[in-house]
Amino acid sequence: MLQEGTLAPDFTLPDKDGSPVTLSSFRGKKVVLYFYPKDNTPGCTRQAQAYAALNDEFTAKNAVVIGVSKDSTASHQKFAEKYALPFLLLSDTELTTLQAYGVWQEKVHCGKTSMGVVRTTFVIDEEGKILKVMEKVKPDTNAQSVLKLL
Repeated sequence: MLQEGTLAPDFTLPDKDGSPVTLSSFRGKKVVLYFYPKDNTPGCTRQAQAYAALNDEFTAKNAVVIGVSKDSTASHQKFAEKYALPFLLLSDTELTTLQAYGVWQEKVHCGKTSMGVVRTTFVIDEEGKILKVMEKVKPDTNAQSVLKLL
């Protein structure tokens, strides 16, 4: 897992429309980079809706919200439309960014071991440094916790 105070690894990933988005293009703004397991699952939906509900408050604090999962751009497009998500959803089907941020990990669910995304949020400052790493966050309280931090 990446450490607070270090430079966030730069990346370029496609958004829900297939357009490339590069992390370093947001220099000068704070970035709330949250990694989540899967579109349209109960926890991920609640987390996304919480960020959507607070989006204007994040914008007022000069912060941009970016959600990343291994779902396809088509899945992100449906997810964003279904819940009117006003922030970026990026697709990492090749797992390069998920691995660079250390969130692609072994998980145990119902006694079965598999690889997956551990729900984690990184708050990145205007210069691209990691201000805060929030591991194994709760979907219902993550957005509010990040807003309080900012």
